Amino acid sequence: MTSRSLLFSGIAITAIIAAGGAFILMHQPTLDAPVGDAIAVLDANGKRIGDYRVPADSTIATEPNAEAILLGKRLLNETARLLPANVGNGLNCNSCHMGQGKLSDANPYINTTNTYPSFNPRANREIELSMRINGCLQRSMNGKPLAADSTEMHAMLSYMNWLRQDVVKGTKVAVRNAGPIDESLVPDPQRGRTIYAAQCAACHGANGQGMKDQAGDYIFPPLWGDDSFNIGAGLARTYKAAQFVKYAMPPAMHLNAPLGAGGVLSDQDALDVAEFFTHMPRPDFAGKVNDWKGLKKPKDARY
Repeated sequence: MTSRSLLFSGIAITAIIAAGGAFILMHQPTLDAPVGDAIAVLDANGKRIGDYRVPADSTIATEPNAEAILLGKRLLNETARLLPANVGNGLNCNSCHMGQGKLSDANPYINTTNTYPSFNPRANREIELSMRINGCLQRSMNGKPLAADSTEMHAMLSYMNWLRQDVVKGTKVAVRNAGPIDESLVPDPQRGRTIYAAQCAACHGANGQGMKDQAGDYIFPPLWGDDSFNIGAGLARTYKAAQFVKYAMPPAMHLNAPLGAGGVLSDQDALDVAEFFTHMPRPDFAGKVNDWKGLKKPKDARY
């Protein structure tokens, strides 16, 4: 091939590459997650009065208290790592509040700020949100409470308040903490053991020990044993646990954004497996003596 031929060949190849690059730039798919669908905002009578969309985390930077919100986001995601003096096991707040508290039926934080102060049947009194968070630290994370006026408590409250956006008190976003479960069903823990082995053990371990990453942090939390939630946690109750199992587990089972969780087990399946793991050995809770004083205990209370 002559020098002239090589020159023209090079020009042609360059042109093809340039054209191809332009095509790719014009047609490449976006890597951003799709904007979430509008969720109804309901008044006290259940009438739709507006729309809510889960905010993008990128908008936090525009908030006047961005530093506090971002710290709260980290604390809820990495509670065990960042609050070792307050967490007595390896769990994080978002071990149970899936998707950073943004998912319906998986304990979202979206309505939390507007829900408190609220009457708590277990305590038989009205409690503030900071008290509810401390209850989780002492029960679900088998640890110690934070000071109500601490930087960390303020940060977690700031994140939850940011997530509600401008939804005013007295109204609510149409999301659920958990879906319903048929409480007339009688759980079978032996059948639950079989379901656990088939559906849960791959992530939570054959012995309920959970799964850690290379840094020693839990990817999937333990469901029983010394590193799990204690007997005073809501998740230690069969029917409460069954709601979470049915609607939030196992995560990423489907391809629908954002997580595709739940919809795998029937009510009976969820109850059976919940009865199995909630009744496995776990830490005690000294404060249980003060629970449901003056009120009838739920039928699935462990004590």
